[in-house]
Amino acid sequence: MGNLRPILIMGLLLLAYMMWVEWQKDYGPAPQAPAPATQQPVAGNDVPSPASTATVSGQGAAPADLPVPSAPTAGPQGADSPQALEPQRELIRVRTDVLEVLIDPVGATVAAASLLNYPIEQKQPDQSVRLLEPTGDGMFIAQSGLLSQAEAPKHTTPYRSERSEYTLAAGASELEVPLVWESDAGLRVTKTLVFRPGRYDIDVGFRVQNGTGSSWTGSRYEQLQRTVPGDQESAGFTHPERYSFFGIGFYNPQDKFEKIAFDDVADEPYRVTSREGWLAMIQHYFFAAWIPPAEEESTFTTQVITGGGWPRYIARSVSPARQADAGAEIEFSSRLYLGPKLQDEIPDIAPGLEYTVNYGIFTVFSKPLFWLLEKIHEVVGNWGWAIVILTILIKAAFFKLTEAQYRSTARMRKLQPRIEQLKERYGDDRQRMSQAMMEMYKKEKVNPLGGCLPILVQIPIFIALYWVLLESVELRQAPFILWIDNLSVRDPYFVLPLLNAVFMFATQRLTPMVGMDPLQQKMMTAMPIVFSIMFAFFPAGLVLYWATNAGLSLAQQYYITRKIAAAD
Repeated sequence: MGNLRPILIMGLLLLAYMMWVEWQKDYGPAPQAPAPATQQPVAGNDVPSPASTATVSGQGAAPADLPVPSAPTAGPQGADSPQALEPQRELIRVRTDVLEVLIDPVGATVAAASLLNYPIEQKQPDQSVRLLEPTGDGMFIAQSGLLSQAEAPKHTTPYRSERSEYTLAAGASELEVPLVWESDAGLRVTKTLVFRPGRYDIDVGFRVQNGTGSSWTGSRYEQLQRTVPGDQESAGFTHPERYSFFGIGFYNPQDKFEKIAFDDVADEPYRVTSREGWLAMIQHYFFAAWIPPAEEESTFTTQVITGGGWPRYIARSVSPARQADAGAEIEFSSRLYLGPKLQDEIPDIAPGLEYTVNYGIFTVFSKPLFWLLEKIHEVVGNWGWAIVILTILIKAAFFKLTEAQYRSTARMRKLQPRIEQLKERYGDDRQRMSQAMMEMYKKEKVNPLGGCLPILVQIPIFIALYWVLLESVELRQAPFILWIDNLSVRDPYFVLPLLNAVFMFATQRLTPMVGMDPLQQKMMTAMPIVFSIMFAFFPAGLVLYWATNAGLSLAQQYYITRKIAAAD
């Protein structure tokens, strides 16, 4: 027991540090953007090399080293830099029942995307989450184009569109948004984005009509590009975004899901060629992903571009090259997902897409827990009550283990007076004191560590549930009852943290502090206060779980203690 003192001290110091971090977040100096570099990014430096194309479909080897233009052959100067994405030209607006998208005619780039069913704040339901953003230090865009030794429209090439606004009509099964590019030599490319009701995935296709009089060979590429401001990691220690994965994700059947932090892109560039793969940029609750055709062998890579403003990170896929004879046409296709991590829907879009939900090492426990939580929600219709009922079910499942723990605690409590007598008898002679206590434990058939195993067994389950509550977009802005109208933010009146503290204090009254010196006892007594301060900043859904668990533990311990006392 004497070894508990440094552990408790370290815990209190850690709490103090975390509170300081939270204070810095709210009141500390704001991070400064890097000074713009004297040399601006070279136009075209984010255009992939066609040399990455391995084969020409239906032929042997591809032409060696298809060249990359040093600058776009068409389009505004520097159209690939974040500074050049200012919407000085008219953007094409597309609206469905779940998405509002802005398409830049240059490259037919998806420059902005708002998720209409996900407001930033409940008090402002008209202000939707903006997943993609064309400008500013949080620039995040989805680009695609064609690569060829001959002319081909890249994401820096202007297209023309007949309309500037498209709206998915009620009852319509899909909405097509076509954009056209033509070369002077007679090559015509129609890039079409297809939207469907209730869906966050967009079909993106290229139809290449070769009227040049000679064969044309090229490949398709798609990429996500974004900047990562220096304050992106400044969320407080209690903020869920601090613990949710923020970075690049790749999937293929061989390696499964691989996560790459933005800071690691420069040191360890990624390159894998695979079928049935996809790439994504992931953040808390939402993500964007490019999904090439499953039957196609695509090459996935990363790139970071520095020089002027924040670094730009790129995740890219490039298809094999294909050939269109003179007078013939070919088509390329892929899909773009822009939306939430809906666990029931995303596995049907592409294999492995469910890995974007970051449950960490406890996925094996978290997935069944979320499934059960969702089933309960389907019955009760309230995520708060679903959390309460799930906590009750978990406590019931571990009742026998917990009963063993509390029986051990109750027996230890009965031995408390005799332990105090041993302290008086042996004073500061700790060795003889320990020997006498071991003899007493052996005689009374009491294991002082008997309550530890049940706790250890339950820890993975409790941590897994923590991640479920932290990561599930289904619980975002979900109401509970009374004053708690959003389970994903802190309790505005701190009722749940205080309730948890009351349960912890009451539980301590039933728990003997055997072998602890006065200082340790005071520190243990202070722990409910410490945890209440910490829980005051946590999302209400997490605190609801902890408070419910603490209340059930108190009731269970009281019942078992009384039962043992009555039996004696």
